[in-house]
Parts: sequence; structure tokens; C-alpha cells
Amino acid sequence: MAYKEPTFSDRAALSAQAKQRALEKLKSRPAVDPAVVAARAAARAAKEAAELEKREAKRLAIEQAKQEKLAAIEAARQAEIAAAEAAAAEKNAAVERTKMSLMEAKAARDARYAARKQRK
Repeated sequence: MAYKEPTFSDRAALSAQAKQRALEKLKSRPAVDPAVVAARAAARAAKEAAELEKREAKRLAIEQAKQEKLAAIEAARQAEIAAAEAAAAEKNAAVERTKMSLMEAKAARDARYAARKQRK
């Protein structure tokens, strides 16, 4: 017996039989219980709600971190400003002390000059 090449009608019949078997197999499955469908839908809704809550919490955490970073930057800027003002005040105080010491030195020199004039 030799191998017989299947004809087009043989292949079409075989395909139709396969489709029919698949359809019968699908029809033989029991119907889905509405309670199971409702339970699956509730589980899916709960999972979606949990994911939404998780995303919202993550978004809030990111926003809070951003606000804290901005607050830290602002605090550092304020500290720099305060340090610069303190340095400027110290510099002004040093200039005033120098002026006072120069004035005191001048007063002392004038006093010595006046004393010398009185002795002559």
C-alpha cells in the first residue's frame, strides 16, 4: 500500500470534522455559575481598588518628598542669607571698632600734643 495524497475535499472534510468536534467540546462545558462570575468581578474590583490606593499612596509619598526637598532647599537658602547678614554685621562691627580705635588713638595723640604744648 502506497501513501495516498489527500485531495482538497478530503482536507476540507477533515477540517469541518475538527471544527465540529471543537464546537461540541465547547457546548459540552457546563454553564458558568452567576455566583462565580459575581465573585470574580468582586475580586477584580477589590484588586483594582487596592492598586488604585497603592498608586495614590505612592503619588502622595512622592509629592511629600518633593515638598520636603523644597522646604530643605528653602531652609538652606534662609540659613545662607542669615549667615551672610551675620557676616555683614560682624564686618560692620569690625569697621566701627576700627573707627573707634582710630578716634581714640587720635584723641590720645591730641591729648599728648596738648600736654606737650602746655609744657612749653
